[in-house]
Amino acid sequence: MEKIWANSGDSHFLEPDTLWQDNLPARLAELVPRAEKDPDGEWETVHIDGMSFRRKLPTSAAKQFEALSTRAPGSGDVDLRMIDLDQEGIWGELVFPSLGMWSSSFRTPEVLREALRVSNDWAWETIDKPQPRLVATAQVSTLDIGDAVVELERCAELGYRAVFMPVTPHPLQKDYNRDEWEPFWAAAEAARMVIAFHIGTDPIDLSKGGSMGIIYRGPGGALLNYTETTFGGQRAVMKLVACGALDRHPDLKVLVSEGGATWVPFIADRIEEGYRQHAMAVRPKLNRSPREIIYSQVYASFQHDSSAVAAATSMGYHNVMWGSDYPHMEGTYGHTQETLHHLFDDVDPVIKQRITVGAFSELFPDVPALPNALTAAVG
Repeated sequence: MEKIWANSGDSHFLEPDTLWQDNLPARLAELVPRAEKDPDGEWETVHIDGMSFRRKLPTSAAKQFEALSTRAPGSGDVDLRMIDLDQEGIWGELVFPSLGMWSSSFRTPEVLREALRVSNDWAWETIDKPQPRLVATAQVSTLDIGDAVVELERCAELGYRAVFMPVTPHPLQKDYNRDEWEPFWAAAEAARMVIAFHIGTDPIDLSKGGSMGIIYRGPGGALLNYTETTFGGQRAVMKLVACGALDRHPDLKVLVSEGGATWVPFIADRIEEGYRQHAMAVRPKLNRSPREIIYSQVYASFQHDSSAVAAATSMGYHNVMWGSDYPHMEGTYGHTQETLHHLFDDVDPVIKQRITVGAFSELFPDVPALPNALTAAVG
């Protein structure tokens, strides 16, 4: 089977568990997340930023899921990762963090600001700097917008090309459609930083026993929770369009990773209809149509969905980007080539090239191009 090479708009990296504790001053290090398990192994106490919460530990099934989600050799090692990527047929790759998933649980701006600064320095030196095929995403506080602007600009000076944003900001901060976020969107546009939303990053309320990705329980809970994760990215895009942020900043690019792509034409149609049919109530007024804004500034990555290819072939939406979701179990690690052939063997070569290589290269032109010896398999 001829290898199809592709860029990936979605992957994850496991930082050292003690990264923050080892690199922050003692007074701050004692406030970052740590967990103490009960002797019986059923419950744990989580300490973070002066708060302590009790929560039940995952069941055996959940533990198995977590183990499968980090099974790839390169999940926390760049050299091993590149071996994995070459075997899978992945060239360039956007990389999301893991420790940053705790961000919504902090309540002290200084602790979150300094912890994310440590993460950004570490990721730049460990991921981006030594490996030009990888694009690490910077992290910024959504608890303090001023801190977010300063750190985004600092990371841009380092050389970062994308900033990871949760689909919903910190629960103590205003939502993305509010004017308070305007300086951040302006700074990101000026720095040419891609706003990289990742689905499944809504805030977690640990004080109420919340767990990552758990909203529904009971019959069908696993499927309900998995499907629910996609909606946050859609809402984030809706907010940036409806409040005029993308209209005011036409050079600002947004990527929603791992959430599929067929939702984009639907959301564009829905917002377009609302803007047209309810014009008397719509504020602010936009200089361009919602569909034009979305189709020109919003990108979407998927891993398995044949319907995502149809968004490009049949719906006129061409900012579709494939992603492996390495190393997570819902991704394609171990069967990437089978997935790519299933998706693209019968697809117009122009569309195939756009989804596998072109859209990614448009967002991240500094990533070295596929060598000539490999491009034939893409075109």
